[in-house]
Amino acid sequence: MQDTPVPEVRTLAERVFNQLQDAIVRGELAPGTKITEPGLAKTYGISRGPLREAMRRLETHRLIERVPHVGARVVKLTMRELLELFDVREAMESMAARLAARHMTAEEIAGLREVLAFHERQSDLSRGEAYYQREGDLDFHYRIVQGSHNRMLMTLLCDDLYYLVRLYRTQFSASGARPRRAFVEHHRIVDAIEAGDEELAELLMRRHVSASRENVAKRYAAVLEQEAEQPPVPPLQRKTP
Repeated sequence: MQDTPVPEVRTLAERVFNQLQDAIVRGELAPGTKITEPGLAKTYGISRGPLREAMRRLETHRLIERVPHVGARVVKLTMRELLELFDVREAMESMAARLAARHMTAEEIAGLREVLAFHERQSDLSRGEAYYQREGDLDFHYRIVQGSHNRMLMTLLCDDLYYLVRLYRTQFSASGARPRRAFVEHHRIVDAIEAGDEELAELLMRRHVSASRENVAKRYAAVLEQEAEQPPVPPLQRKTP
């Protein structure tokens, strides 16, 4: 029996993981959406092996969850869980900003300003429609955490919680009136970090995340209210033989 080419499988799994992750973060696969292996295999034209590996990664990153008697679905936080997530984010990211003001090198700060310059060239931001930050090195918050040089914070915020935070940050705070204000706040945080002002950097990041929290909570509540107002789907009628 011929061995499966492992590098190719991993490449396929990586591609599908990235596609699914982007679809979930952007809301194309909405929170609570049920997903099945046959459906995804048909959509992306791949075998079950690479797909299962991609789904395991999505589950590890907390983007999908397996529910008994339901199957796999895109994660959907309750309002309480969402607010708790932002409470954790506010505490940890403000600490990261303080440490970044202490530890970031001139080269790292220059790289952070390059990220903001890249964001400013985005057409959606210039139109005031959205502020979509790509993951990793093109994500302002990711770079701040990396700049803290604190391995524990990097593990918690760049691995464990990163994709879940990014999902709700993108869908509920990256559009409307918030994008331009958030962009200005980002510049002020970098100014404080460059000045080595730890207290100001921490304060500005705390206010920044708090404002995002309020905006996300308001918009998420509106979504939940809209869902509650929708009429229930009538049960299927059993045909009389």
